[in-house]
Amino acid sequence: MTVPNVLLSGVVGSTAYGLAHAGSDVDRLGLFAAPTTDLHGLRGPKESHVTTAPDRTLHEAAKWCRLALGGNPTVMELVWLPDELYELRTPLGEELIGIRTSFLCAKRVRDAYLGYATQQFRRLENRGDGSFPADSRRRTAKHARHLKRLCHQGLELYTTGRLEIRVEDPEEYHAFGDRVAADPSAALPLLRRYESAFDETRSVLPQEPDEAPAQAWLRRVRRHFYPTEAATSCSCSQAPSAQ
Repeated sequence: MTVPNVLLSGVVGSTAYGLAHAGSDVDRLGLFAAPTTDLHGLRGPKESHVTTAPDRTLHEAAKWCRLALGGNPTVMELVWLPDELYELRTPLGEELIGIRTSFLCAKRVRDAYLGYATQQFRRLENRGDGSFPADSRRRTAKHARHLKRLCHQGLELYTTGRLEIRVEDPEEYHAFGDRVAADPSAALPLLRRYESAFDETRSVLPQEPDEAPAQAWLRRVRRHFYPTEAATSCSCSQAPSAQ
């Protein structure tokens, strides 16, 4: 997949968390800017490009901002990666990293991270009592690891305003995944503990995200990808006279 105007991209997912094992897929996430003139036609440009083998997702700049302002944990990873995991960082991408905290607010972080963790738990519940094939057990363990990670990262972001991508003790996460693969109900106490922690903790985040920096950044992106000849043509053209 060749997508022009990629502004920022890097390795995310299990590799970034430090939870990958031999044979794990390497997930990549990025964002791109559609040519500004493409935004003014009858049909807008495609907002996301997704491929497998390699696993790569690219969101258009405006869509990425909307998702981030909504607290989406997956897209938010992109602007908090350790330096070595970035594969492309343009000046506009660096600017986006620089305004990353403006996308955050307490309610959306809580709802998004706990919401995603709850989705993982529902998947675990649907797998029954653990008496399923080895491949299903591996998927169950993976869902459990991500449930624990989402809870931990979400609470940390909620209380400190910073998102740490790499987990401190990968073996603890793998052990938790194995326990839950044997008994999916073992994940419920952890989920309930984090729900209580969110309720009892005062967040450092504001009540609403600050959309102004994202709006200003998007306008810079649109200006950057608006061809000079198009601007000249527009300024020289005249509206037709009324008949």
